[in-house]
Amino acid sequence: MESFENQNFPNPETPPQPPVDSAAEQHNPQDAAGTTSGASGKSSPYADSPFEVNPQRCAPEYTYQPQTAPKPKKPRKPLGKRILACVLVVALVAGGCLITAYTMNEYWEERSEAAIDRLTEKIDSLEKQIEQAAPFSGGSGHALPDTGDVLTPSQLYAWNVNSVVAISSTVQASGMYGPAEASSSGSGFILSEDGYVVTNYHVIQDAVNIDVVMYDGTEYAAEVVGFDSTNDLAVLKIEAEDLPAAALGSSSDLVIGDMVVAIGNPLGELAATQTVGYVSGINREVATDSSIINMIQTDAAINPGNSGGPLFNMRGEVIGITTAKYSGTTGSGASIEGIGFAIPMDDVLPIINDLVEHGYVTGGYLGVTVQNTDADSAAMFGLPTGAYVLEVTEGGSADRAGIQPKDIITDLGGYKVSNITELTRALRNFQGGDSTTVTVIRSGKEVTMDITLDEKPQELPTPATQATEPAMPSEGSYEDWFNWFFGG
Repeated sequence: MESFENQNFPNPETPPQPPVDSAAEQHNPQDAAGTTSGASGKSSPYADSPFEVNPQRCAPEYTYQPQTAPKPKKPRKPLGKRILACVLVVALVAGGCLITAYTMNEYWEERSEAAIDRLTEKIDSLEKQIEQAAPFSGGSGHALPDTGDVLTPSQLYAWNVNSVVAISSTVQASGMYGPAEASSSGSGFILSEDGYVVTNYHVIQDAVNIDVVMYDGTEYAAEVVGFDSTNDLAVLKIEAEDLPAAALGSSSDLVIGDMVVAIGNPLGELAATQTVGYVSGINREVATDSSIINMIQTDAAINPGNSGGPLFNMRGEVIGITTAKYSGTTGSGASIEGIGFAIPMDDVLPIINDLVEHGYVTGGYLGVTVQNTDADSAAMFGLPTGAYVLEVTEGGSADRAGIQPKDIITDLGGYKVSNITELTRALRNFQGGDSTTVTVIRSGKEVTMDITLDEKPQELPTPATQATEPAMPSEGSYEDWFNWFFGG
């Protein structure tokens, strides 16, 4: 076998180098590289060799860049479905806009209606005030509508001055030369449009002639409808219509520090005088000529002639009847000023209604004379506080039930009694003929009895145990002094 090892074949890895023609290289460098020269006609000996060109040496150099696979195309939805989707989106957006617009429109309509309603109410209230104030110069005599508004003192005066009256009485008095006439003055307020007037009993006590003077100067003759001396209350009647009645309020709403206003006829000469102050105390037990009365204390100036006039809260409602004052000096010589008292309206309103309807008080009546238990004695002997029985009216309801002098009443019909005021309040819950129970402490033991209450008599005699000598007047006219020194 013929060996090809020494054959003169070009190495594929090292290509053969053709012979170099120096002359050709000098004259034609391109021919020296192995290309055919047109001038010499010579050709390369490797022209027909399959290894004439080395693919690795002649291949172009480049950097490999991997190609990413193309993303598969999503199938496109049919045109009809796309149109339907667009229509639905547009419909949803439009619907949302319409709902939002409707909601906002409703909201602002409600806000507008509420604002209009509030404005209308205020306008109506102002129109009512103007209508009420128009018939009377200086005020209507009526409280403001029930809106919770608080009045200034000047507004309160303008609204209520026409409801306050001055009362002038001629009383029968006894002097050193026999019976004589004296004058008495006080205040009151119009209870109803048909002519009922409220005042204190001591203003018209023993009167033979009573005149009621209105704010505009009109004067009316008055008659006594009824009175209750125990609570210092009287109701008069004048022949008049369409009067400016005062509005009544509740005294139970008062607290110490509330501002109050008194309008009255101080000294019998200064008609329609207003004084302003505050509630200084509540549930004050004040002794009068015939009883002990629970009262409101105020520092609004109360003077002789104010008795029977109204005490107003700042809504223009009568919450008390001005009745008394402390005056003069103390034992140490200090002057007493700014201590006035008014009967709470809640305590006397049932009595007023009875006097208007019946002419007398129809409430329950025990038939006893009592006083408050002395606190020091009660503490010393271990006794309870209550209404200490001084005297029992023979044949009365207390006598029939078995109540005795020296008993201490502590309960009436389930209402606790620790003083005369609470006993009086407990009795207001019953009418004559009502049956209930009464509890007393007797010889250190508790005794409960059944009792049928009597109806309160129209005229109550002054108990001997409560009779007192008239006090020397600390102020007043010459006639007051004369009556004290020489009166019978």
